Amino acid sequence: MKSPLLALPGAVPAEGADEGVAAHYGDLFREQRHLARGTGFVDLSHRGVVTVTGADRLSWLHLLLTQHVSELPAQQAAEALVLSPNGHVEHALYLVDDGTTTWAHVEPGTQQALVGYLESMKFFYRVEVADATAEYAVVHLPAGSAASVEGAAAVRELPYGRDLFVPRGDLEKLTAGYGPAVGVWAYEALRIEGHRPRLGFETDHRTIPHEVDWLRTAVHLQKGCYRGQETVARVHNLGRPPRRLVFLHLDGTEETLPPHGTEVRLATDPDGRSLGFVTSSARHHELGPIALAIVKRNVPVDAVLLAGTVPGTQDVIVPQ
Repeated sequence: MKSPLLALPGAVPAEGADEGVAAHYGDLFREQRHLARGTGFVDLSHRGVVTVTGADRLSWLHLLLTQHVSELPAQQAAEALVLSPNGHVEHALYLVDDGTTTWAHVEPGTQQALVGYLESMKFFYRVEVADATAEYAVVHLPAGSAASVEGAAAVRELPYGRDLFVPRGDLEKLTAGYGPAVGVWAYEALRIEGHRPRLGFETDHRTIPHEVDWLRTAVHLQKGCYRGQETVARVHNLGRPPRRLVFLHLDGTEETLPPHGTEVRLATDPDGRSLGFVTSSARHHELGPIALAIVKRNVPVDAVLLAGTVPGTQDVIVPQ
């Protein structure tokens, strides 16, 4: 969906997975500083919105998701995954329950497949699943924002801000009171700085939660059985993941950022075998060029890496 906020002054449309909203509004670093100071808002109205209602919604979702949600308190945010039978990540859900409805926002374009899977698992449970993307839009307010959330249908309170589910028809009216508009490039830069993985960026068809630090935020290791749980338990208890997510401080002398999929090698062996790939990169208002990458588990944590032709040092996110 194309956001009406693309009509705001200076809006430059995003491309790729974030098509439909603004990449920036003319000044990337100023927009990042707005978020860091707790001002402004980010239009995430391109993201999918899924709702689940019914008396059994939480106990039913508890059976399907990696997170413990059967007693999820109202208004408490949660992250959860849907895994394949082999434990590979298929969907990432950003949840909140308001007491009568469970709200989730998901990656753009994935909501229909998620709804299809959930519908196939309803059986005799008293639940109703809906793709609510056409009716509701997601807006992000940074931590410290004084903007009123009156008018939002649901709110996810997070350490780094608030995700609002707002009626799509009220998007322009409500955001007019949220402060200056900030594009998704600034939001992504702070996401990368915060080491927060994103489905389809930090993941591929064989990603397991352990590799991208979702074991910490989106998986409950003591809950009952769910699809893919055997892989999660086996790797956690008996082994280590084959790959790990790292944060890269990139050389600031290069003019271009390594895009998603750029191969990563040792700086001491630039013609050697590939050790992984860049998943996301951005220019940060304080740190300069930064990136996340997936590398093989046994890559030395103190090794200087090459993201394409750009050298970078590692910060450990997932231990070896």
